[in-house]
Amino acid sequence: MTTNFFAQLPIANRFSAIADPNVYQPAPADWTIFICDVRGSTRAVTEGRYKEVNMVGAATITAALNVADEIEIPFVFGGDGASIVVPPALAEPTAQALRAVSGLSRQAFDLDLRVGLVPVVSVLRAGYQVLVGKLAINSHVAQAIFSGGGLSYAERLVKDEATASDFLLEPGLAEEANLSGLECRWDAIPPAHGPALCLIAQAMPQSNLATTLAVYRSVIEKIEQIYGGDQTYHPLHYSLMQASARPQALWPEARLRGGASRRHQLAYWAQIYGLNLAVRGYRWWQRLRGQAAWWDQYRQHVATAADYRKYDDTLRVIISGSDEQHEELLAFLNQKFAAGELVFGTHLSPAVILTCLVFKRMERQIHFVDGADGGFTLAARDLKARLRALQQPVSSQG
Repeated sequence: MTTNFFAQLPIANRFSAIADPNVYQPAPADWTIFICDVRGSTRAVTEGRYKEVNMVGAATITAALNVADEIEIPFVFGGDGASIVVPPALAEPTAQALRAVSGLSRQAFDLDLRVGLVPVVSVLRAGYQVLVGKLAINSHVAQAIFSGGGLSYAERLVKDEATASDFLLEPGLAEEANLSGLECRWDAIPPAHGPALCLIAQAMPQSNLATTLAVYRSVIEKIEQIYGGDQTYHPLHYSLMQASARPQALWPEARLRGGASRRHQLAYWAQIYGLNLAVRGYRWWQRLRGQAAWWDQYRQHVATAADYRKYDDTLRVIISGSDEQHEELLAFLNQKFAAGELVFGTHLSPAVILTCLVFKRMERQIHFVDGADGGFTLAARDLKARLRALQQPVSSQG
């Protein structure tokens, strides 16, 4: 049985381990890849709907995890979507759950969530690998990392009009979506060390996996050289995180989880708005009594469970630092781009947002970080522009 494949993987403790080929194991050939992304996400983000886009992307992971229950499955959040890999027993129920999220996305936000199903064996037959590793975020949560090119190939199959019809799933019934655990209740958060640089980097095709990973190793080493260790560029500090008291900020969650009717959505919204106000009042009461504030402990826990760095054949990082530090990193990346080693995209955000999966308050939870104005989506647009520039023929002189 391959059901426990991900649960049994050894856990790496440093992010630099993504560049170590020894941390990866091949995904079982009988597993299934799900590729989810919001069509037209760049347009939606430029219209100011970045929170809705992020919520839909996180909703796909939430629905899959609720199906998996105690079975550990690997996934990666991409801002406007996600990649999820599941064992055979979960393939059909996960497909139904994601179809329901697609239907709910249209109903709640008029966003077209594309869901594609690609068998791992199809990727392997095309000559790609689906290599999976496991990286600790904190003592309660580990995230998946992917290499080998297989996930990127699956994404191309789902997004390419020539092949998409073979893999895309139709939207399902919105009311069947189970999004228990999905939350979005924080105000936009000022980055801890300066503006948040949302970076996406992809190594150009290399001769072998080791050479590809060496490109990513050089980027990570440069980041650490410029900014320092993990905590010196981590975008979150608990003292800057506040439960939102702005009514409109809580509407995306209410529209996804409150039900189809506006009355039920209003009731759900009133409940979570009241909870946020109660949290603020309880913190004030504890401080008045000289007690250690539970809210401060919880915010520290949230910061440690933040998924602000990830790797799935593509490196995605949110880096908080000074303008001078960002300029130094961009100069390095441009050198790598000019040398044909990688292509990259960036977007500078003045704040970050959290979309949260909370299953146990002080234990199992993960918090997806993105630029508050759609950072990863806009960084992807920047990366695509560089790719197009590479593909344009050079005009002749004379």
